[in-house]
Amino acid sequence: MKEKVGFSISGYLVASIFAALIVIFVSNLVQMGEPNFWMVLCIALTVILFAPGFFMVQPKQARVLTLFGSYVGTIKSTGLRWTIPLFIRRNISLRIRNFESGQLKVNDNHGNPIEIATVVVWTVDDTAQAVFEVDDYESYVSIQSEAALRNMATTYPYDIYEDGDIALRSHTQVISDALTKEVQNRLENAGMKVIEARISHLAYAPEIANAMLQRQQATAIIAAREKIVQGAVGMVDLALEQLAEKGIVELDEERKAAMVSNLLVVLCSDQNTQPIVNAGSLY
Repeated sequence: MKEKVGFSISGYLVASIFAALIVIFVSNLVQMGEPNFWMVLCIALTVILFAPGFFMVQPKQARVLTLFGSYVGTIKSTGLRWTIPLFIRRNISLRIRNFESGQLKVNDNHGNPIEIATVVVWTVDDTAQAVFEVDDYESYVSIQSEAALRNMATTYPYDIYEDGDIALRSHTQVISDALTKEVQNRLENAGMKVIEARISHLAYAPEIANAMLQRQQATAIIAAREKIVQGAVGMVDLALEQLAEKGIVELDEERKAAMVSNLLVVLCSDQNTQPIVNAGSLY
């Protein structure tokens, strides 16, 4: 079932016609000088038929019209409107809404238990589908959003383990796009439009949090050590090159090896080294 435009006209125009008819009927009664059954009946029927057809449509709101159980259209024009009084009018909001899921405990792509939550920004796009395709579209949004989050979380690892991996923690925009698409696919048949879906909470489950923290610390230490070693090797190479270029001292292979060893110890050590001055011969 798809949305279509329902019948309605400006309520101000109908109100003007309604007022004019009342004035005409009342003036005729006054001219007759005595109550006329048919004239009174016309006034009563006019009030009964016209008055229930008036309704207001607020900005970013819509009215879904049904007649004896059949969908006849949707009114999105704002202001005072008038339609056939027999139409049953159901109000539905078209405003942008937020849904924030609770913290879900799921396993990532590598089987690690994690805690994850999301914020979904959505709005009603097709009022007919929202009202008639599902029983409660707000509940449908919450349940399907959590289901999409669970499915997406099992597709990606929490952290990068190999080069080229897409991880939940590091690739926020890619994950957001994937989650938005996943939620939209689930809500499309209910007439919903997903504007954005982002992860609002992400952490390892408490039972493995300490172990994973140690792993992250070890990874950071290894990465830092690699940088230190690369810099130390470059500094040693530069020192040997300048010593040879300026002719400050000539070193044989054994002395070069000793110098390289000493410089690497000094540059790569975690703590400040204590130099030992050799007052005698090198040998």
